[in-house]
Amino acid sequence: MLKQLFSRPKYEGIIEAVHYNSDGRIDWVRAYERRGPTWSDHVLLDREKLIERLNAGKRFYAGKRVEYQASEFEVGAPIHLVQIEGGDVLVTGDVKTSQDQLAGVPII
Repeated sequence: MLKQLFSRPKYEGIIEAVHYNSDGRIDWVRAYERRGPTWSDHVLLDREKLIERLNAGKRFYAGKRVEYQASEFEVGAPIHLVQIEGGDVLVTGDVKTSQDQLAGVPII
């Protein structure tokens, strides 16, 4: 039981907001990244940096930080990099689309 309480989460990042450019592609995201046993303050990752992290095997989820609890998050759907004919598409969960779509993530 104690092992479950203190085990590391199964993800390396939480995306809490997204900004799309005029083409409908992700311009940047506001995220938190795991830094060993703790988490970073929010960081801004452009689309290329996010794709690099996902290609490196890091797991990101949609979610938000629980207020007044620095290392606690409400976790939503996983973020996936999907290969389509026109290139890469970033989506949450099993969304089928031809452009970036992080459903459930607030847009800034």
